Amino acid sequence: MNLPPIIQKYVDASNAHDVKAILVCFANDAVVRDENATRRGKIDIGHWITTTIEKYKFQFEPLSSQERGNETVVSVEVSGTFPGSPIALDYYFTIANDKIASLTIDS
Repeated sequence: MNLPPIIQKYVDASNAHDVKAILVCFANDAVVRDENATRRGKIDIGHWITTTIEKYKFQFEPLSSQERGNETVVSVEVSGTFPGSPIALDYYFTIANDKIASLTIDS
């Protein structure tokens, strides 16, 4: 699959559970919406990344990708230590200046 480079970096860093490399993918003022919570800025997003890795020990496998307006929607199979694993989730990325400006994760 041919993902935008910054999204591919995010997926690769996430699968490696490399918190620093994941965080580099985000803009300083990025926003992440996941599990009914919103995180703003790199410090808050860094906490979310660390907690999510520890809690779920997840792995991503992108299934498809499409452009919708200014968003890239990537359907991802996520497996890990959570009930119902694996599940398919849609990741809605907005990219600005080669960084992730926003990410919304939806089931």
